[in-house]
Amino acid sequence: MFRNCKESNFMQRYLYIILVVTAVFVSRNGFSQNEKFKALFMYNFTKYIEWPQEYQHGDFTIGVFGSSPIVTELEMIASKRKADDQTIVVQQFNSVNDVRRCHILYIPPNKSASLQEILVKINGDPTLVITDSPGLAHKGSSINYVLKGSQQDFEINKKKIEAVHLKINSTLLSLGTVINH
Repeated sequence: MFRNCKESNFMQRYLYIILVVTAVFVSRNGFSQNEKFKALFMYNFTKYIEWPQEYQHGDFTIGVFGSSPIVTELEMIASKRKADDQTIVVQQFNSVNDVRRCHILYIPPNKSASLQEILVKINGDPTLVITDSPGLAHKGSSINYVLKGSQQDFEINKKKIEAVHLKINSTLLSLGTVINH
């Protein structure tokens, strides 16, 4: 799944360029562009995370907990792209009890208080949990979107990712802020 060193350097530069260009659009176009940015990065994370073998077949499921404008952006990506060879499916979960197996689970800011309950529910499943509120990478999310000044960025909880049996490429680690909790 991971590319050789030359391709990895190209992909790192490509991802960085996307980050910079998107950040410029976010700062100019506000909230809706920010959701597009987050959805695009969520898709790009799939290129740098490796799921266990049993998760590499069937649909690639991105779950969204609660209501969020990111759903529309993710559905647009899913209609045009795949995660490797897997068809991307976007599912919304309205309660913790509704949450079921998915590759990625996004928890928007208005649902951040449910993080611990969700982590108990998924109980160490190989799910990349992405949050969007200050401090949540320290509280158990895998990746947390943060603002650094006016720039959108992300924190990576490497230990959490590895604890749920996901493999993370060093290229992604070099693009975010690594949190070791």
